[in-house]
Parts: sequence; C-alpha cells; structure tokens
Amino acid sequence: MLIDSHCHLDAPEFAVDRSAVLARARMNGVTAQIVPAVTASGFAALAQLARDETDVYPAFGLHPMFLAEHRPEHLLHLRSYLESGAAVAVGECGLDFFVDGLDPTQQRYYFHAQLKMAREFNLPLVLHGRRAVDELIFTLRQIGGLRGVLHSYSGSAEQATQLWKLGFSLGIGGPVTYERAQRLRRIVASMPIEFLLLETDAPDQPDQFHRGQRNEPANLTTVAQTVADLRGVSLDEIALASSGNARRLFALP
Repeated sequence: MLIDSHCHLDAPEFAVDRSAVLARARMNGVTAQIVPAVTASGFAALAQLARDETDVYPAFGLHPMFLAEHRPEHLLHLRSYLESGAAVAVGECGLDFFVDGLDPTQQRYYFHAQLKMAREFNLPLVLHGRRAVDELIFTLRQIGGLRGVLHSYSGSAEQATQLWKLGFSLGIGGPVTYERAQRLRRIVASMPIEFLLLETDAPDQPDQFHRGQRNEPANLTTVAQTVADLRGVSLDEIALASSGNARRLFALP
C-alpha cells in the first residue's frame, strides 16, 4: 500500500485516460495520491476531481514556474479554498532560480504569503525548490511554525539535515532510480526513515525504466523498490514507513 505524495493527476496529459490511470495505480497498490494545484485557474477542477475520486487529496497553491499567470487577488482565491477545509496542504509553492525569466522578487511575494497561510491554517506545505534550497531553509526558519515536504529533493546532505530539523520531509521520486544520481542515492540510503515520502511527480520525472514516457502514479512501485534496494530492506518495509509518514503529515484517514 503506497501513497503518491506528489502527482499532478489534474494535468491535461491525463485528460483522455484519467480513469484508466487511476485504475492502474490502484492495481499497483497506490492507495492515495496528493495532487497539488499550480495555478488558481486549476483550483475548481482539482476540487471536483477530489470529490469524484476518494483516493485523491488536493493541495492548493501558486507554483513559481507559473508566475506569469499569478495575480495578487489569487491569494484571496487560495484563502477561500483553504477556508473550505478541502485542502490537505498548501502548495505547490516555492522558489525557482533555475528557470530564466522568473522574477525573484515576485516569487518571494507569493511564496511568503503562502507560507503565512499554511501557518495560519495549520496545514503542511508542498514545496518546490530549484537552485533555491538555502533560501527556502532560511525563509522557513524565519517564519517558523511550519511543516511539510520539499518535493523532488535534489539538495545536499547538509541541506537535508537542516530540513529535517525544521520538521520537513524529502519527496523522493523517479530521479533516485538513475545510477548517476549518486548524491541523492547516498542521502536516501541513510536518511532517517521518518522523513521519507515517495512520489512520482507524474506526468513528469519518469524513472529510468520509463524514460521518455509519460509518467503515472502506477510507477511509484519502481521508486519504492529502488529505495528499498538502496536501504537493504524489503519493499513492504518502505511502503509501510513512507505511507505512514504521508498519512501523518497530510492527516489522511
């Protein structure tokens, strides 16, 4: 029984066969999915998807890569969805200093506002951070009273330790299956198990066995098996631990 802690099942790539994708996930033991929104325009459709599918749990947020679509009033829109009680987390939000053209000042404006909302509503965060992990850590520490997960973790061992001290988990997905990801594999092999979450980030970031294909939540078993192999334990042990971590963090039934 696995939980995909980060999957964009609401993405247009799944529009044609979303029901089949969900069925394959369930057949492969993926019993729940956290689906984080990326823009305010997607909130309503995601909320409806979660109402229709009992194993889909929504998070609402404004993603830094879609900065051009965000408006200050979207923060009020976000607040209304958080007030409704439907969200299991705030996100996907964060900072991205990798993609050219994403104004850092504007990114920080939306990011800081969402951190404060997460604290206000006592919700965990689903964070995105590329070439921005140090600033993420600094900001989380500065605001305080926060918890969550940094998805698709790609930072250093020292940065991971700082995140754990702040109560943040690491989202581990397809990249860990590639042998060239030596730093990430070393971290995963020895990290405290209580901070491990598994994810696909579908339709993006497929594992090495599905390279070049659309990723989907059924492939989470490959990620879990890789993590089990790296740690020298059984697949069942990783499934039990990571799913328990996800249920606690996101307060899933």
